[in-house]
Amino acid sequence: MINPFSRTYTAEEKEIFSFLKSLQLFSTLDYSELQAFVPHLHERTYVKDEVVYFRNDPSHALYLLRKGKVSITLDIEDKFENLAEYTGPAVFGQNCLLEGTKRSVNALVISEKASFYVIPKDNIQNIKESNEDIKTKLMEALATLYESRISTVIKNYRTSYGLFNLGDIF
Repeated sequence: MINPFSRTYTAEEKEIFSFLKSLQLFSTLDYSELQAFVPHLHERTYVKDEVVYFRNDPSHALYLLRKGKVSITLDIEDKFENLAEYTGPAVFGQNCLLEGTKRSVNALVISEKASFYVIPKDNIQNIKESNEDIKTKLMEALATLYESRISTVIKNYRTSYGLFNLGDIF
């Protein structure tokens, strides 16, 4: 039975919700929880070779890649090592969910254009402070993401044993 008092959403909101739910970070949030983010989604377009952020920049925002391709790199002296490439939909810059963090990598657009939703860290913090369920779900998703990356590092270490000291990571 349909509740006549339940909130209805526009087609545009449902499209945004569908996009957000395609991202691991937001996948467990329901429509009413996702709605809290909608007013804070700032659309931004970058062009090829435009830097989204540099390593050591303050983590001021979360980037939700809608279309395009972004390279995540690590700069070592005067060289850049490619760590990952993301094709939309993707989320990166999630360390902004943690207090006092800086970027540990660089993000650079490698497609002709890339379109994003950008959510400022302050807005995310306000949402987390006002809704404990959202905060818990976001932090659980972040922990799952980081656990997955650590598992990948360990797996790769096993196949490349001795190239670096795994103890330095922990």
